[in-house]
Amino acid sequence: MVIQHRGQESAGISVFDGTTIGTVKGNGLVEVALPKDELVKLGGHEGIGHVRYSTTGSKSVVNAQPFTVTTAFGMVAVAHNGDITNFSTLKEKYMKDGWVFQTDSDSELVTKLLGKYLTQYDDPVKAIRATMGEIDGAYALTIMINDRLFAVRDPYGLRPLCLGRLDGGYIAVSESAAIDVLRGELIRDIAPGEICEVRKDTFKIYPAPGKHPKSHCMFEWVYFARPDSIIDGVGVYEVRRRIGVILAQECPADVDLVMPVPDSGRAHAIGYAAEAGIPYEEGFMKNRFANRTFIMPDQKQRENAVSMKMNPIKSTVAGKKILIVDDSIVRGTTLKKLVSMLKSAGAKEVHVRVGSPPIIAPCYYGVDMKTRDQFIAASHTVEEIREIIGADSLAYISIPGLIKAIGIGENDLCLACLTGKYPTNIPGEVHRFQSTLSHDF
Repeated sequence: MVIQHRGQESAGISVFDGTTIGTVKGNGLVEVALPKDELVKLGGHEGIGHVRYSTTGSKSVVNAQPFTVTTAFGMVAVAHNGDITNFSTLKEKYMKDGWVFQTDSDSELVTKLLGKYLTQYDDPVKAIRATMGEIDGAYALTIMINDRLFAVRDPYGLRPLCLGRLDGGYIAVSESAAIDVLRGELIRDIAPGEICEVRKDTFKIYPAPGKHPKSHCMFEWVYFARPDSIIDGVGVYEVRRRIGVILAQECPADVDLVMPVPDSGRAHAIGYAAEAGIPYEEGFMKNRFANRTFIMPDQKQRENAVSMKMNPIKSTVAGKKILIVDDSIVRGTTLKKLVSMLKSAGAKEVHVRVGSPPIIAPCYYGVDMKTRDQFIAASHTVEEIREIIGADSLAYISIPGLIKAIGIGENDLCLACLTGKYPTNIPGEVHRFQSTLSHDF
């Protein structure tokens, strides 16, 4: 449940009991999808878990993970975060070879490729490396092959994955916050292209073969990850606070108070207020039982959820010139509603500052922003967006400002949704750099 924010549609867990892999999974949040009376039936010391946020494949329970298969080598379970960009091409190729697919998920393809190469190589590490040689795009994988557990990160490092030490074992997980909550110790991030075998008493790293350009997703720091996580050695909260500081420097405003769009805009707003010397206030009361709206599966659900999730605190906002800070604008519908709510609550002026530059291009790597008509900034100027959302002023952090706030070089970040330049070969899109992957089996 610590990383429930990464997916709300389904959840699952697979455990090896010494003989077989048992799996429990279902639709909904963890507490619904994984009932305790089912979990107690699972026994063993190795396991993998997953929370799903669908970007490839439908929301059907058949796409819930982990995926499990039986191979000549033994039982295999796979959990996947990210998107395989050549999924359709590979699926079509293998269907012509007679493969049968039960789902429309790219994670099933990964599982079946792994089964194919386990039969061919009779060695889990070689099989995983061969699978990596076929798939492209973004993937952080946890893989259980009988009693052996592996964590795998794509060569670009698009999606996060880290390694920790717990009392009595080791853990690989998308975010370090999960290690903290379990009172463990963060060891390090799993590097792009690495395979890490997690064992009870130790771990073993199989290094990436050769050098490869990195492309860490900027959206993890801006919005997606928990603020108490550390992603690729950089603290998420510190980045968001620095974003606010730089926003205040780049985009000042004459206002009475600064407030966040909770929760993801909070650290941004704290940084802005501190740098600008303007009082910080909480101007929205958030329903703590509401789910994360951005990762809800359709637009109608997101819009209906906004009013249920937020309510202005009239005593804070009435008669005031307010600056609200949000992490990003994708469609603009949420901010339009929030600005309207604040003005209805008596705000004199509402100014908006945004902790991400304008999002203009689709994400193909695991964030559900896939068509250009979703992005208000792709077809409107900043002034037009300001008019649409009803704000008195609107400004975004610059791309150089964001890079400075993250503290990782531009060439090691994926900024494709901001620039339209992609780190992998996407048909019809601009390829940022070309590289040939080498594979040594």
